[in-house]
Amino acid sequence: MKKKVAIIAIAMLLPVWLLAQNPLWVKVKDEYGSALSGASVKVAGTVLSGQTNAQGQFRLSGLGGGDYVLEVSFVGFKTERQNFSVPSSQVLEVVLLAESYLTDEVIVQATRATANSATTYKNLSKEDLEKNNLGQEVPYLLNQTPSVIVSSDAGNGIGHTSISIRGSDAQRTNVTLNGIPYNDPESLGSFWVNMPDFASSVDNIQIQRGVGTSTNGAGAFGASINIQTNTRRDTAYAELDNSFGSYQTVKNSVRLGTGLIKDKFSFDGRLSRVLSDGYMDKGEADRAADLKSYFLSAAWYGESSLLRANVFSGVQKTYQAWNGVPEELLKTDRTYNEFTYKDQTDNYVQSHYQLLYSNSLSDQLLLNGALHYTRGDGYYEEYRTGDNLGDYSLPDVVIGDEVVSETDLVRQRWLKNDFYGVTYSLAYKPENDLNLTLGGAYNIYKGDHFGEIIWAQFASSAMPGDRYYDNDATKKDFNIYAKADYRFDRLSLFADVQYRNVDYSYQGINRDLSLLQQDVQLNFFNPKLGLSYDLDRYGMVYLSAAIANKEPIRRDYTDSSPDSRPKPERLTDIELGYRIGTARYNVGLTGYGMFYKDQLVNTGYINDVGSAVRENVDKSYRAGLELDARWQPFTSFTWSAAATLSRNKIQDYTYYMDVAGSDEQQVFTLNETNIAMSAGTILSNEFAYVPFKRTEVALISKYVSRQYLDNTSSRNKSIDPFFTSDVRLRYQTAVRGLKNLGITLRVNNIFNELYEANGYTFGYINESGVQENFNYYFPQATRNFMLGLNMSF
Repeated sequence: MKKKVAIIAIAMLLPVWLLAQNPLWVKVKDEYGSALSGASVKVAGTVLSGQTNAQGQFRLSGLGGGDYVLEVSFVGFKTERQNFSVPSSQVLEVVLLAESYLTDEVIVQATRATANSATTYKNLSKEDLEKNNLGQEVPYLLNQTPSVIVSSDAGNGIGHTSISIRGSDAQRTNVTLNGIPYNDPESLGSFWVNMPDFASSVDNIQIQRGVGTSTNGAGAFGASINIQTNTRRDTAYAELDNSFGSYQTVKNSVRLGTGLIKDKFSFDGRLSRVLSDGYMDKGEADRAADLKSYFLSAAWYGESSLLRANVFSGVQKTYQAWNGVPEELLKTDRTYNEFTYKDQTDNYVQSHYQLLYSNSLSDQLLLNGALHYTRGDGYYEEYRTGDNLGDYSLPDVVIGDEVVSETDLVRQRWLKNDFYGVTYSLAYKPENDLNLTLGGAYNIYKGDHFGEIIWAQFASSAMPGDRYYDNDATKKDFNIYAKADYRFDRLSLFADVQYRNVDYSYQGINRDLSLLQQDVQLNFFNPKLGLSYDLDRYGMVYLSAAIANKEPIRRDYTDSSPDSRPKPERLTDIELGYRIGTARYNVGLTGYGMFYKDQLVNTGYINDVGSAVRENVDKSYRAGLELDARWQPFTSFTWSAAATLSRNKIQDYTYYMDVAGSDEQQVFTLNETNIAMSAGTILSNEFAYVPFKRTEVALISKYVSRQYLDNTSSRNKSIDPFFTSDVRLRYQTAVRGLKNLGITLRVNNIFNELYEANGYTFGYINESGVQENFNYYFPQATRNFMLGLNMSF
């Protein structure tokens, strides 16, 4: 395998040295002559693109003779298009004029890190996302960023997917959409399957690793994913995206926009469908994933204000594969799924309504505010064999002289919820070197959980519509934060403090028929300090310290009593980093230490719906070194790499195992052990080569070291390391009647690696005193492909 990778790498690198002809420099500045660093530069009708360096420069090479159009854009400035020819003069100077309107980017300004921030972060542009957006969900588009591991129940990234960053799962990753919280308020997870093809309506994403800056919603213990949806496009457009590939996967998407009407209004829309059979067995179901979504947006632009309304919704029906594959079947039946009932599906509709407002009250004062409402409605259906009637509050059935206490049945477990609130920020810049921000949010969640039996072999006294469990939950989340950064000479100082109040209550009958009645009040204080220092015009160093607190999830509470509630988690995060950026390379190197008090860790067990069971551990930590690098010696070749080396440990861990034939448990104590599902080494690599001006070839690789299924560090309960490679081919051109015709072919797992990216374990001690463990895994797809066609009008 290593030889194959080396041969491909050499083959891609050799032509680079032959295509450095016709180099020229693009210099971008504003109307006052100041260089614009980070401006986007693209040669229309080709795959050549990039960003200017600290001096506002970008080097173009590898262009054959001919006429071209250069497109340059930068936040807060009008996009400039300039014709040029090759061969030509060695320097193209582009002057960008400031916009007379507020730009949409101000909407997320309060929760974003900037170039001088003492924060570890990664920005992904619309162009970065479009390269790989062929139907897979958002986590898979982030897979090449540092410290990320992704997994899919269906194996091919469509349907239920998961993401972990620095070993922290979705429950510790804060996600916001235009500054509005997306994490489910009770489970604290982010269910990307409820937003099919959402990436097609995303303009940019910022991933902050570690605690990051103060944001709205769930506490960030591993990372924050800050997403901004569509922004203003001045000209009318229409785009068609169609993809098809392995496992009968199909994606169809249409996007339309009016451009700017009368210099005031714009309207945008998207309609999408994604279908897939998935890699895993789907029984007799028609599809493993049947996903539909739409996105509508309308905006009004004034001289100093901006008003945008977004409405978007997703409908998903996915066949369940969340139980995984038993270890003993991995070599003989990797696509095994124990579910065979054709309607063993998860069904959910989620609709979002956002009203975003920005107003530049003066040259020094910017106000942002948003109202939002999210409605969720759905259930998962499952066939059960031999369930006790008493588990559903039903009496036994008497048939003649026979008493029947068990039955086969089909049940639905429902969740209906409403989530609404307000977010706001006020940014004040009294002088060029000082920025002050005050922001916060108040959100309310109401959830209705209930279960119904829709069919039973022995119906007993059940009536259609009867609920065998029913409980309501209410969660109120208030936070307020203040941020300040001050710069003098080369030194920048940053301070950020947040107060957060959580009021969570629920009551009713749980699905195990126990009585639920709890009211939890939590108050969190989250301070952050940092400083950064410019070493020269290319590089800088930064140091930050932050404290974060986070509440347990719903299941942590419902599995406990008021006397044995889990404790909130507390994290102290130290980040030391170095960043450097020149015309040809960008490098970020970060050392981090994340020290936890009462971290809730997975025990290795899962409950009856595939969710991990967790417990508090007194002391634990994650410490590591991250590399995020990009080298572009020529415009025609780019080498991007990310690496994480880490230690993820629990100190003094005690765990318990049931003993067969008794009510006793055996106690085990470990002095120091690895945290479950936390890989010590994660490597990502991408070679992207442009052999012709309209064609790109990329080799994409990923390595993840061993992950342990529980906290015992046992190799018998672990996921083997895996190394995968993908190839991406892209061709872009402009033809008569089309602004762009783009073809993308992506072949995933080209070496047909058999690997698993997620799993769980459970066990007990048998009557002979021997531990018996049962490991389940989620196999990922073998070699597969996706072919996409984009047409822009």
